[in-house]
Formats: sequence, C-alpha cells, structure tokens
Amino acid sequence: MAYSDFTSIYKVETTFNLIVDEGNTIFNDIAPIEPSDHLKTTLKENLPITNAINTEKARSELVIAPVLLEVRRLLDFKIGFFSGTEFNVDKGTGLNGYCDYLLTASKEMYEIRTPVVTLVEAKNENIKGGLGQCIAEMVAAQRFNQQQDQDIDAIYGAVTTGTNWKFLKLVNQLVFIDLDDYYIKEIDLILGILAHPFKQYSATRKARGKRQEAIANSQ
Repeated sequence: MAYSDFTSIYKVETTFNLIVDEGNTIFNDIAPIEPSDHLKTTLKENLPITNAINTEKARSELVIAPVLLEVRRLLDFKIGFFSGTEFNVDKGTGLNGYCDYLLTASKEMYEIRTPVVTLVEAKNENIKGGLGQCIAEMVAAQRFNQQQDQDIDAIYGAVTTGTNWKFLKLVNQLVFIDLDDYYIKEIDLILGILAHPFKQYSATRKARGKRQEAIANSQ
C-alpha cells in the first residue's frame, strides 16, 4: 500500500481510527494576503494555457507550484518546499510513497526536516477523489513530527486543481474538511490560508521561548 491507495475518506478514516468533520467552515478568521505583481502576472499568463491543456501536470507546474512558491516568498524563504518527493514514514500501514507538494517550517532544502506542516495534492478535476490520499499524507506528517519530538498542534492539507482549492486540518485524530471551496480568483484568501499555519507555528515558538526565558530568569 501507499498514499495513492487511500482512494476514499472512509478507507483512511477506518485505517487510522479518525473522526472526520465535514460540516464547518474552518478558515473564517484568516486574513487575506495580497499577491505580488509577479504572481498576478504568472497566473494571468498561465491560466489560459492550463485550461487549454487541462492535465494534472500542467495545473501542477503552471498554477499550483507558483502559488506555493509565493507563500515561501511571503515568509522570507524560511520554509521548505518539496515537490514530487518520496515521504516514507510507515510502510506497514501504507504511509509511504510520493507527495505532490510538501511544506515544512524548516529552511532545509535537500531533505525533509521537521516539522512538516502542509501537504498539497494536485488533481486534474476530481477534488473528492484526492481527499483520502491527502489525509493519509497528513497522518504521515503527524507521525513523522512526533517521531522527531516535533509534536505541533495541527497538520494542514489541500487538494487542488489549481483553480479550485479544498483545505483540510488534522488535530490529533480529528480531521476537519473545510465546507467551503476556494477559487483562484480568491487568491488573496488562498495565500492567507496557506501562510497561516507557518505564522501560527512561529508565534507559538516565540511565546514558548519567552516563557522559558522568564522561567530561567526567575530561578
């Protein structure tokens, strides 16, 4: 088995004893981020080509990758970006194989380092068909982080055609699938959602550091 064998939500839900919540909007409070002129131009030029070719590869290379790299720029290149990378965590349970895109809160570029924060699966048209696979990758990221003593609060995921984005969130055994879909014309909201986990992780680390410093100073 591999990530791609999780072809349904039910299969991944029962394999890993997950609880799936599909009835809520989970990114209501996320602030939008204005895209750069570079991304605006890239999307303006690439979307017509993508729609004409209409393949998963075209959508991945011409739309999805530029959006994710924009997030990396927005965060001052302080996150890791991996494309088509093998991510083997537990072959015995099918948590192995290749991820379309994987984002980490580490600047390391040559190998995947913890914490893994966001997994993105590219699909040509079938968003629903990619949800099980994306959730399996999120479970793998959760376990990978735990193995390295990087137990972060949540893992995020997205299944996207490039023009249509569906976001997910994994907290412990609970998977949230956002009720809303986001479209490429809402690129400012998409960027805000993609950047949010890294901003949250950074803020948590800073707060933890301040607490540790305060404890050290009080001793």
